[in-house]
Amino acid sequence: MTDHIEELREMRARAKVGGGPKRIEAQHAKGKLTARERLASLLDEGSFQELGALATHDCTAFGMDEKRFPGDGVVAGFGKINGRKVAVYAQDFTVLGGSFSEVQSLKICRVMDLALESGIPVVGLLDSGGARIQEGVKSLAGYGELFTRNVLASGVIPQISLMLGPCAGGSVYSPALTDFVVMVRDISHMFITGPSVIKTVTGEEVTFGELGGALAHSAKSGVAHFVADSEQQAFLLVKQLLSYLPPNNVEDPRNVEPYDDPQRMDDGLNDIVPLDETVPYDMQEVIARVFDSDSFLEVQAYYARSAIVGFARLDGYVVGVVANQPLHLAGVLDIDSSDKIARFVRICDAFNIPVVTFVDCPGYLPGVDQEHGGIIRHGAKIIYAYCEATVPKICVVTRKAIGGAYIAMSSKQMRSDLAFAWPTAEIAVMGPDGAVNILYRRELKAADDPETLRAQYVAEYKARFHNPYSAADMGQIDEVIEPRETRPRLIAALDILRGKVATNPAKKHGLMPV
Repeated sequence: MTDHIEELREMRARAKVGGGPKRIEAQHAKGKLTARERLASLLDEGSFQELGALATHDCTAFGMDEKRFPGDGVVAGFGKINGRKVAVYAQDFTVLGGSFSEVQSLKICRVMDLALESGIPVVGLLDSGGARIQEGVKSLAGYGELFTRNVLASGVIPQISLMLGPCAGGSVYSPALTDFVVMVRDISHMFITGPSVIKTVTGEEVTFGELGGALAHSAKSGVAHFVADSEQQAFLLVKQLLSYLPPNNVEDPRNVEPYDDPQRMDDGLNDIVPLDETVPYDMQEVIARVFDSDSFLEVQAYYARSAIVGFARLDGYVVGVVANQPLHLAGVLDIDSSDKIARFVRICDAFNIPVVTFVDCPGYLPGVDQEHGGIIRHGAKIIYAYCEATVPKICVVTRKAIGGAYIAMSSKQMRSDLAFAWPTAEIAVMGPDGAVNILYRRELKAADDPETLRAQYVAEYKARFHNPYSAADMGQIDEVIEPRETRPRLIAALDILRGKVATNPAKKHGLMPV
């Protein structure tokens, strides 16, 4: 028995050194931690329980008969993050470049299956050169197994992908299928084909960073939801993100002990919206003043910046925040911001998180590029997401809610529970200039002084329609409130709506415009 125990200990020791001291040194030289060092930083001390530590690759694969690495390039198992149970896996770049193999797939899928059955989140730490070519189609089949788990777990348990190195080819689709992607500046790269292949095929020259770095995917493609400056900051981001999410779709997010006065009113909100409707203001400041102090965690902060989405707390309870940002394109809805809002609303709905929407939007962005790019299809995603969502939904119109934007941004007609408006709200079918041009076209054409007459008509239109009171008269707005009252009003409303029960018609699934 002693000999067997010694053999087991030796194999475990080999598994812990991955590809060996030289490869670990090379990993550190790149400013990167090893897979086990990363798990030690992410998880609560002493909580990690490993599975498959002694699994090895198929030795019949091309050129692999003499290479045996216990664990086969991925460390997988279970642990805790701030006391919460999670399933984790971390690719080990020191072992064959972290290349994805049949055994890797089996190990990752095993912990994902157990996570789904147990109702706990999955966090993947990715650092891999891609599919293991030596295994041929077996490695590709492994991707198919992993993608299937990603899809089946979607909306059931939170899935977070932490990009800590390269991720190329077919391997990029697994993080793309998860709920949140965190990238690290300088060391994270994601792309279907690398710079050399692109140069060969198209003649374009591009660097790794320009093609698939953290900034490219956070600001341009929208693939990355968070960007960290270091691995340690990335781990902190994951911990913070998990604090807003429930373990699964049948539990509610965990509230914290309230630390901010629920009756707090901020007089500064009464003056935050400029009297001149053409002057922008920062919606981030509104969010900071309304929600629990320092509780807002923005998602996709660098992408589609005319919209803001993220998690916050109200009296200790988690809420999802959606808002237009007047500082960028006047808060207009375009193709990218539509996708950003729709996806976030669906995440909130999947994980039982109420949605609070702040509206200051002049409408959908006009233009040939937007029309040909599918603004109709993309814009419809917002409508679909809000209509489908059964969680509590509250809308606050701070200024403009014009035309289609009024309807799309959580209007009462789309199953929003409560609609508030500030006195500065402008709710109308269209802006005054456009409306006057249509309604009084003949009068303006026949007038001796059309500009003076136009100004008169614009003033009349604003007085009649460009305010929240006509909408309140017709029941489209539940209450016009002082901006300073917004926080206590939202807290009181959510306290009532917390017991809300709403259902959708029985069906396999809807056909969201994708």
